[in-house]
Amino acid sequence: MTELQERLTKIVRSFSLQKLVIIGDAIADKFLYGTISRVSREAPVFILRHEQTETVPGGAANCAVNLARLGANVSLISVVGNDQSGAELRERLKHAGVVTNGVLTSNNLQTTTKLRILAGQAHSSRQQVIRIDYEDAPFSDPEVRSAVVEELKRKSAEAGAVIVSDYNYGVVDNSVVDVLRKISAPVLVDSRFLLESFIGFTAATPNEDEVENLFGHPISSDQQLETDAAALKARLDYQALLVTRGGNGMMLLERDEAPLHIGAVGAQQPVDVTGAGDTVIATFALSVASGASFSDAARLANYAGGLVVMKRGTASITAQELEHSIVNSEV
Repeated sequence: MTELQERLTKIVRSFSLQKLVIIGDAIADKFLYGTISRVSREAPVFILRHEQTETVPGGAANCAVNLARLGANVSLISVVGNDQSGAELRERLKHAGVVTNGVLTSNNLQTTTKLRILAGQAHSSRQQVIRIDYEDAPFSDPEVRSAVVEELKRKSAEAGAVIVSDYNYGVVDNSVVDVLRKISAPVLVDSRFLLESFIGFTAATPNEDEVENLFGHPISSDQQLETDAAALKARLDYQALLVTRGGNGMMLLERDEAPLHIGAVGAQQPVDVTGAGDTVIATFALSVASGASFSDAARLANYAGGLVVMKRGTASITAQELEHSIVNSEV
């Protein structure tokens, strides 16, 4: 192995020593599989014969599962509804080894659920044909809100890092941000729509589209990406910014360092990018908590992202898969 491969492998092998906390919006990702049987007489649409429906953790819950699969001791702080999706989500998290006593239940909330319908002929692969989202109004239960804040204060005291996984469903609000500002451990942010609300933390992992949306114009070159990302990092006052770029890999910006462009690992055509961002920030944060430099953490996140996009659905990877990818790559 090269010196870099040995260093990255050593970091992966220390993952099991780390404790991390995730706070954010847990989502029930449901996948309904069906076989196309015929065309309906009622309308020009296919009729599907139902095969199975599977519920897997999404959003902050998927990030938690990724951390657990990588070997970390992980606690999730979130809120679900008192409904079937919430119960299924909690059960899947427990099965994955995530500490769930911080996953609180609110009678005033419907669990955010994203139902993907996948269809195909009897002997062909299933393709997603539509997604149906079940979303409630932003979370606003004062009693449960107070419990979320107390859970964060208690659990973050022993955390090697804290991840914010914000999908704009309301779990993370100003009261949570106030607590996060008092945490001594690194705080890493993944916010789908409100990244500029999280000023002064350690690092974030936006994708290139999110950077474009923040600046209101398309990014047409590496130089423009570097300029925009540098402006965003300065605006956020972060130590590092890791921009994911799909098939173009990643770009890392950190203080007093030249931009680091990291080429994509693995096949150029992904099977499914669902939840890949959760895998990236999980690996990045866990590596930082393990003492890795931002550049080594970014390289490990890049390997993890390259692995997970080759799996269907909301997926995760193991430390063994990550180590195998490192050892067998051409660095």
